[in-house]
Amino acid sequence: MIVSLLNQDLMHTMQQKSRHISKKVNEALRKHELYMSQWSILYCLHKFGAMTQKEIWLYLNVEAPTVTRTLERMEKSEWIMREEGTDKRERIIKLTEKAKNEFSGIKQSVESVEREFLSRVTEEEKTQLYQLLHKLG
Repeated sequence: MIVSLLNQDLMHTMQQKSRHISKKVNEALRKHELYMSQWSILYCLHKFGAMTQKEIWLYLNVEAPTVTRTLERMEKSEWIMREEGTDKRERIIKLTEKAKNEFSGIKQSVESVEREFLSRVTEEEKTQLYQLLHKLG
């Protein structure tokens, strides 16, 4: 019973912290006219280069229709471009010049939120947290 309550409290706390972080990141991204979900895709494409839509939703662990809608909005805002892949059903997603040029400033906005949240955590604790989060699967 006590373990069950601890599990529930732990999961609830993680969800609450995640929501709070998302809210703060969205506030920081507002000046770039972006949301955290869009930033996740920009970051992913910056880190790995061009990807298929399927690779993006698998990597981000997000439902395919959600990614498709987000990509449509990002394409209209000229953050990404879509090209046909080897298969006509496949779409390759790439960053636009606008995204490449503005990436550094956007990243700085996100990093300011990261510093705010992690300022009270030691380097050792960050390493432990990183390892623990990866154990969750």
